[in-house]
Amino acid sequence: MKKRRIGSSDLYVSEIGLGCMSLGTDETKAIRIIHEALECGINYLDTADLYDRGLNEEFVGKAIKGKREQVVLATKVGNRWEEGKEGWYWDPSKAYIKQAVKNSLRRLQTDYIDLYQLHGGTIEDNIDETIEAFEELKQEGIIRYYGISSIRPNVIREYVKHSNIVSVMMQYSLLDRRPEEWFPLLEEHNISVIARGPVAKGMLTERPLEMVNESVKEHGYLDYTYAELQMLLPQIKEKMRKNRTLTATALQFCLTHPVVAAVIPGASSLEQLKENISAASAPSLTTEEYEWLKQQTKTSVYHAHR
Repeated sequence: MKKRRIGSSDLYVSEIGLGCMSLGTDETKAIRIIHEALECGINYLDTADLYDRGLNEEFVGKAIKGKREQVVLATKVGNRWEEGKEGWYWDPSKAYIKQAVKNSLRRLQTDYIDLYQLHGGTIEDNIDETIEAFEELKQEGIIRYYGISSIRPNVIREYVKHSNIVSVMMQYSLLDRRPEEWFPLLEEHNISVIARGPVAKGMLTERPLEMVNESVKEHGYLDYTYAELQMLLPQIKEKMRKNRTLTATALQFCLTHPVVAAVIPGASSLEQLKENISAASAPSLTTEEYEWLKQQTKTSVYHAHR
């Protein structure tokens, strides 16, 4: 599988990574999916301490035992939860980050994290303190690089200006092109995008649209009504079917822009994983196909600038 460099780092990741959030709580099944991903050329695993309250990190840790050197390992921090208590709350403080990273290392059974990401963020945070925590962890060799997972324009702008982030994780797909507004700024500073949600809740796969959840049928998806999706998706399938599946079209669309280092679709089954992997070997979009897809889909900007 082709690899791309994340920003200015020396991390080279497979174009298709594995978003581990969808692995579920069956340990044997989760580990089997991770092992299959690694065997098929995926080297980039993305998890978070919040996913199933640390259980996801534990599964990843067990799966990569003895294979650590094969893996670019990414996890996230900032959503604070406590054993035996409901819910979680936002805590980007230096003290918490330095405490949470130790717990992540223990669950992941490793002594370093390749890419440590702030799992959100607001403009009201003490951003300097958060950056200081990440920089100290780098100096200590506990993390190699850091990034943020955020769709808040003002937060992204602050980290671009004041930190050494190498990546911004954002929801990006054919149906959610809002991140494109920020591609020029990120490119200028040699910061990569990690694209999550590239198949838009499964709508950009071979699964029939009718199987989408009731909320989409009732309220639509972002700027699209359900009726618009019923018209748009068959048009895309028809146009692209000679060369690739809808899943492959969706993933290749995200990868067409050079600022995107990797797309990280989730997989809750081996079948989904194999579909994602086969999409990686599908033909890249031609310039004409890429422009046609952009013309058919909507562009919009983030309304919340906090």
